[in-house]
Amino acid sequence: MKVATKAYGIIEVDERQKITFPAGLFGFEGIRDYILLDAERQPFYWLQALEVEELAFILINPFLFRPDYEVEVDDGEFREIGLSDPKMALTFSIVTIPPEGPMTANLQGPLIINRESRLGKQAILTDTRWKTKHDIMEELASVKGTDAAKKAPC
Repeated sequence: MKVATKAYGIIEVDERQKITFPAGLFGFEGIRDYILLDAERQPFYWLQALEVEELAFILINPFLFRPDYEVEVDDGEFREIGLSDPKMALTFSIVTIPPEGPMTANLQGPLIINRESRLGKQAILTDTRWKTKHDIMEELASVKGTDAAKKAPC
């Protein structure tokens, strides 16, 4: 199918890239259908609204820079999108890139997507460790520093 996108103009996409958020996303409840696209720069993705060309979100896998990240939600939230096994979920965080200041990720409101049904939902986590603005580069550097420390010879 052909889709008008914010990042790439009109492109051809596979129907399997379509993700439906039955309740929409917070602040965009009326827009339910999106496509998931690889961004030109990894490790990012685009979540492009099908109905509104100008509406697209940059996403990142939060486990890349926060290996300790935990998505603790009620089992009912997984069932809402047909997930019986949380391991079948894709988890993304919405990225904000301001004109000035650090690039941040929202770890408090992750997007959870059922790989099989391609249904998704945005959860709200109550764990106080997870905020709406985590500095991606700072936390990525921290993780790399930890890995380097573990591999350093004694």
